Amino acid sequence: MPTDPWGFTKVARRDPPKRPVPLRLRDWDPVYGRPPETQVREQARRCMSCGVPFCHHGCPLGNLIPEWNELVHDGDWRRAIDRLHATNNFPEFTGWLCPAPCEPACVLAINDDPVSIKQIELSIIDRAWDEGWVVPHPPERLTSCTVAVVGSGPAGLAAAQQLTRAGHTVGVYERSDDLGGLLRYGIPDFKMPKGHIDRRIAQMTAEGTRFVTGVEVGGRELSVDLLRQKFDAVVLGVGALQPRELDLPGRDLAGVVQAMDYLPEANRHVAGRIPAVPVSAAGRHVVVIGGGDTAADCLGTANRQGAAAVTVLDHNPTPPEARDPDANPWPQWTRTHKRSPAHEEGVAESWATQTLAFVPAAADPGRVGAVRVREVARRFDETGRRHFDPVPGSERDLPADLVLLAAGFVGTGEDGLLRGLGAEVAGERGTVRVDDRFATTAPGVWACGDATRGASLIVWAIAEGRACAAAVDAALTGRDRLPAPVRSSDRPL
Repeated sequence: MPTDPWGFTKVARRDPPKRPVPLRLRDWDPVYGRPPETQVREQARRCMSCGVPFCHHGCPLGNLIPEWNELVHDGDWRRAIDRLHATNNFPEFTGWLCPAPCEPACVLAINDDPVSIKQIELSIIDRAWDEGWVVPHPPERLTSCTVAVVGSGPAGLAAAQQLTRAGHTVGVYERSDDLGGLLRYGIPDFKMPKGHIDRRIAQMTAEGTRFVTGVEVGGRELSVDLLRQKFDAVVLGVGALQPRELDLPGRDLAGVVQAMDYLPEANRHVAGRIPAVPVSAAGRHVVVIGGGDTAADCLGTANRQGAAAVTVLDHNPTPPEARDPDANPWPQWTRTHKRSPAHEEGVAESWATQTLAFVPAAADPGRVGAVRVREVARRFDETGRRHFDPVPGSERDLPADLVLLAAGFVGTGEDGLLRGLGAEVAGERGTVRVDDRFATTAPGVWACGDATRGASLIVWAIAEGRACAAAVDAALTGRDRLPAPVRSSDRPL
């Protein structure tokens, strides 16, 4: 039982402090500060320790949320990190980046603000690093098995750590010049400082995981044949980085740029790896096409680069401000109008707006000067398929000398590697086809994370990495030794 079973009636939700907008636009430091310990323990007091904790339903990792909430309230931070690490290899990654599907599933969310689970999780791991409790856990003995993990994003890292700790010799191959996947080159620093990645890589290296950067697996450096010869098993954690293209007039104009060509270069510049970004929003009227997390990252990055104005376009209608109890009942993930901290920093949102063309600038016909748009009304046919009907007379041009395409992703972009391995691709999303145990159609090859789901949440990536590792370990040893929180058939959020 919780120390104070009626704490939720006495304590209101308090979110972590945010730096003022004018200050945070001057640098790339984190938006959120660390709340005092007294505040975190008071927030943990709000947990009801429900008989049926629906927060578990909302968390793909099955985090033991009520348990570590109670431990935090009691001030037992050491045991709290043990319970947190029991299900989550990288709670600092999820604490910074996960949209916390556990929170709308909290029982308090039926008629009150949910427990601030995400902040409590981050406070636990911050305290653990401060106290030196996060240490390497090398295996007691090694097996004779070798595993290659292709990709060093959260799914690949989770799989690699679990397999290394099980005693296998694991090599992680990353095509970029540094480790972390989108955590390193994609997520802006103001959302998660990159030192968190470096600390985990150091821990994993001390445990025995081997890392190799700058290698295109399937290419000249490491051919598919050599990969097969060197390793008993292969895990594909290659992500889903193939961007959706907009086949519209003017797409070839200078200044129309894919978000994933824009954001990684901003990361490299902030890290001091390049002297200047090849595409800057400084002084420009920026239009971002898309309404998801990538669009918000473009928004925050453009404002920090000194954009004159930023407009975000989405062809969907404006989401509701509050949950519809009939169409979107608790404990489902809330389909409401979500605003990230980047939206507080300056944006014009244009919902129910469809892009028609990119218009050349009058002074420079080779560059974009405007985006032609129109309003649309969404409807669903009898099969549930969406249609967007134009609103007559709504066509207009929006000034734009930089357009960032953040319209989603359509596959892994690793077709050559997949063909070489003999791994089939499934459906329109271009994801790797796997069975319930994350095995691909290629013998000895497994896949996990966005490579199998399409672009999804970081918490799903870590959960699938852990589950995939359990499947690989069982195939190599004939024993079920590692936890498997999900199966690949579980529906993504």
